[in-house]
Amino acid sequence: MHFLRKILFPFAILYGFITSIRNFLFDKGILESHSFDIPIIAVGNLSVGGTGKTPQIEYLIRLLSPKYKVATLSRGYKRQSEGFVLADSNSNARILGDEPFQFYQKFKNIQVAVDADRKNGIEKLLSQPQTRGIAEQSEAKPDVILLDDAFQHRKVKAGFYILLTSYGDLYSDDFMLPTGNLRESRSGAKRANVVIVTKCPPNLSLIEQSKIATQLQLASSQELYFSYIDYDESIYSVEKSIPVSEIKTLDKLLLAGIAKPDPFFAHLQNENDEKLVYPDHHHFAENDLLEIKNKAQNKIIITTEKDFVRLKDSIFSEQLYYLPIKSSFLSLNEKLDKTILNFVEKV
Repeated sequence: MHFLRKILFPFAILYGFITSIRNFLFDKGILESHSFDIPIIAVGNLSVGGTGKTPQIEYLIRLLSPKYKVATLSRGYKRQSEGFVLADSNSNARILGDEPFQFYQKFKNIQVAVDADRKNGIEKLLSQPQTRGIAEQSEAKPDVILLDDAFQHRKVKAGFYILLTSYGDLYSDDFMLPTGNLRESRSGAKRANVVIVTKCPPNLSLIEQSKIATQLQLASSQELYFSYIDYDESIYSVEKSIPVSEIKTLDKLLLAGIAKPDPFFAHLQNENDEKLVYPDHHHFAENDLLEIKNKAQNKIIITTEKDFVRLKDSIFSEQLYYLPIKSSFLSLNEKLDKTILNFVEKV
């Protein structure tokens, strides 16, 4: 695979040239970017997948939803519906996609919408009536919209951009697809207001942080933060919870259909555990469910929160649990919160 990527280097150069021309046309106003008179925050990355966008969106929801009517807008990757969909009680992971459905189930006081055409999706959200109370949000014009995985969606001009890059896999060390994993040139990082290095070791030293800052070479106007994945102290089923400390030594089946599952496995695994790995955003078919059942036998099954929303109606509820995660910051999270709140308040 590595050798094949090297062979495809000329195509990476061509792809980089095409994306650079596209960005140039947007930068010069030749291709139109649509702005809106509402705070819009876009969260995304330069590389393909696995940088922690979902926990970062959830961080913003927790920060903003106590004070503002919040809506999330995603494309709904691998969903089986089309066009604009606003989540309601009839929604599921197949209609919305797994991550938007996770938002919908987890945060009852926000709106969750999907639309591959972000401009159309924003217009649909803004066409709703204005209400005064946060309790009336289900069919109300939002105060702020969070765009999930929209850093390259330049037909919409967000007011604030958060760029994520994974520790150990920085965009500054990467190259264009298909030789590397970049969707666009590293110069695209200049559009970001904030850059967050995600999935850091919780004990990352200040010296190492400084080295990374030097590698990224951000502008003086850009802010840099370091975050890590913070695991919940319990696992959860539809009906109950169990402390992680009680299940670490038990024999169990660990199951993940996410981009980079190794940290999830490492956090829970003992030497006797079974593991099943599926592609990111995998839709579980009957043969998958049979494989899971045969592997699990009478053991508990622990999966990621994203996989749980696709599996919870398909597998015995008394066996299936998920481990929630959230994005936590090594330091300066109060400064980040203030930066975001100031942006929302000033628009």
